[in-house]
Amino acid sequence: MSPHAARKRRVRRSVAAGVPIAVLAAIAVTGTAMGAQTGGKEKAPRITSTATLGDVPLGTFSNSLLPGTVSDDRSVDLGGIGSDIYPAGRKGEFWTVTDRGPNGQIKVDGKKRRTFPVPGFDPAIVKIRVSGDTVKVIDALPLTTSSGKPVTGLPNQKGRDEAPYTCDAKTALTYDPNGLDTEGIVRAHDGSFWLVDEYGPSLVHVSARGKVLKRYVPDGLKLSGADYPVVEALPGVLLHRKGNRGFEGLAQLPGGDLVMAVQSPLSLPDEDAGEASRTTRLLRFSPKKQAVTAEYAYRFDAVDVVDPGEDDTSELKISSVVAVGRDRLLVEERTDKAARLQTVKLDRRADILGDQWDDAATKPSLEQLDDPAASGVPVLKKRLLVDLGGIDGIPDKIEGVARVNGHALALINDNDFGMTDGAEAFDKEGRLVDSGVETTVTYVRLPKGI
Repeated sequence: MSPHAARKRRVRRSVAAGVPIAVLAAIAVTGTAMGAQTGGKEKAPRITSTATLGDVPLGTFSNSLLPGTVSDDRSVDLGGIGSDIYPAGRKGEFWTVTDRGPNGQIKVDGKKRRTFPVPGFDPAIVKIRVSGDTVKVIDALPLTTSSGKPVTGLPNQKGRDEAPYTCDAKTALTYDPNGLDTEGIVRAHDGSFWLVDEYGPSLVHVSARGKVLKRYVPDGLKLSGADYPVVEALPGVLLHRKGNRGFEGLAQLPGGDLVMAVQSPLSLPDEDAGEASRTTRLLRFSPKKQAVTAEYAYRFDAVDVVDPGEDDTSELKISSVVAVGRDRLLVEERTDKAARLQTVKLDRRADILGDQWDDAATKPSLEQLDDPAASGVPVLKKRLLVDLGGIDGIPDKIEGVARVNGHALALINDNDFGMTDGAEAFDKEGRLVDSGVETTVTYVRLPKGI
C-alpha cells in the first residue's frame, strides 16, 4: 500500500472512531462503475457496475453489536463479508455473512500455525445496500449462543481443528466449542437464517436476531461444551472433510429444502487421496424432517480448465450454490484466481445417500475413483453457464453469488479482512499492513439468461 493510501486510511479511521454503527453504515469508498455498452446486439457476459465497501474499524463495528468483544482490532477493518450473498428483498439489498474473522498463517520451525489476531471477533450476519458505486452496511446481527454470548470464530476441537494462535503465532489460544467458521447464508420464509460452517462441517439454524437455535453436525463428531443445541444429523463420512474445507456453499430450493456443498473432496482414505481428487459432494437437507434426504456426487472440471494458470488439483473448490429452479442449481467451481458457474439438476436417480460411498471403509473410496461415472457412480450432469475468468474486471476469490433476475448476477469477493499470510502481515507495532484488497459487489449481465 502506498504512503498516500496509508495516510488516507489513517484519516478514515480517525474520523470513524467512536461513531455509532448507524453512521458507520454510510461510510463507503468510491468504486469503479463499469457500464460500457457493447455495440449492437449483446453476445458476451459483461460487468454492468461495481461497488466497494468503505473502511469501518473492526473494533467499532463489533463492539457496537456486542460491547467489549474486541479490545484491540490491530487496525483491521470490517471485511470477510464476501463469504456469501443472498437477496434481501429490496432492490440492491443483500444479506451477507462474515467468516470466522481475521486469520492467517505463520511458519514456526517449518510448520504453519493458524493465527487469530482479533480472537474476540464474533461472526456476524451483515445486511448491505448497493447504491451506485458504494456498499453500505444497513444492519448487522451478531451470532450468539443460547445465553447470548458471542459464538466467536475460534476452532472447536483439539486434534481435529487447527490449533489457534495469537497474532505472532507464539502463544496458543483456547479452543471454543461454540466457534463457527460461517460461510453460506440463506434466509427462510419465517425470517430465520440458515448458515453453513467449515469446522464441523455443520448446518446452523439461526434466529432472526442472530441466536443459534440448533447446529447440525456429522454423526460421531462428539462436540461437547457448546452453549446451544448440537444434533448429529449429518452423514458420518463428513468427518473426513479436508482441514479448513468443510461446507461453503448453501442454497435454498423453492420448496424450502437446503442444499449444502462440501468445498473440496473428502480426505478418503487419506489426505493425499483428497488432494488429488476432483469429486466432491452435495447434500440435500429437509428443515421439516431435520434430516439429510439426498446426497450427490459432483465432479469438478480439470483444474487447468477452471483456471488456465493453475496446475494443482487441490486448489479446486465449490464456494457458492444458488437455487435457480425447483431442483436446479448454479454451482461455482473456483480457484483463488478464476471461477466458472455450472448449472446442475438434482436428479433423484443420482442419490447416493446411505450407500457404499458413505462408508469410510469402502475401497477404493469415491474420492479415489479416476472416473466415477465409469465405475457406476451416478455423477450429477452439469452445463457451463459462464466462465467468470473470461470477463475483464472480475475480482479474485469470488465466494458469493446471488441471482438478481433472469439476466443478472451479483458477485461478492472475500477480501480476507485485508490480511495476508506470513509474519509481515503486521508491522512491528502489531498493526495490520493492509493488502489493499477491498470488498466488492460486482453486477454481471448474462445476455443468454440464467
